[in-house]
Amino acid sequence: MNRILLFCVAVLAFSFGVSAFANAQVKIEAAKTLVVYFSATGNTARSARLIADVTGAKLFEIVPEKVYTGADLNWNDDQSRSSVEMNDPEARPALSAKADVTNCDVIFIGYPIWWNQAPRIINTFIESHDLKGKLLIPFATSGGSSINNSVKQLEESYPDLNWHKGRMLNNVSRGTVEKWIKGLK
Repeated sequence: MNRILLFCVAVLAFSFGVSAFANAQVKIEAAKTLVVYFSATGNTARSARLIADVTGAKLFEIVPEKVYTGADLNWNDDQSRSSVEMNDPEARPALSAKADVTNCDVIFIGYPIWWNQAPRIINTFIESHDLKGKLLIPFATSGGSSINNSVKQLEESYPDLNWHKGRMLNNVSRGTVEKWIKGLK
């Protein structure tokens, strides 16, 4: 009986802790916030710069060791570099540099949606950095896909990391980004 009671108390305490965290306002401090992004065509870069400008955070571009060409990005070609990478869940394109995430509490991670997912270089970034204990806030750009599947896959691939709900930021204004940042909970 004591074990059952102890178990119930533990479950309630855990549930309270999770719900209290979920309802807490995300604290964005410029010095402890980083905006990282991968942008193959410039769309995601524009959104990342807006977030950095609104939050005062540092900006870091995820650059592949081998830059993507127009032919590499041809999603109509099954043999293009991006098609081959996205068809291989183990593909991890090399990074040209690593970010300093040591003193960061909040990291915005931006990417274009490729095949309804985050590009594999995002996996490379995540696996190349110690992100435990940091709040990760994904944002994305896309011509037609939502961010939901990409965030779900990232959460499933990296369940030990602290993920926040993601947001699509296609051609958004500064006011839209300000409102989103202010409303992060």
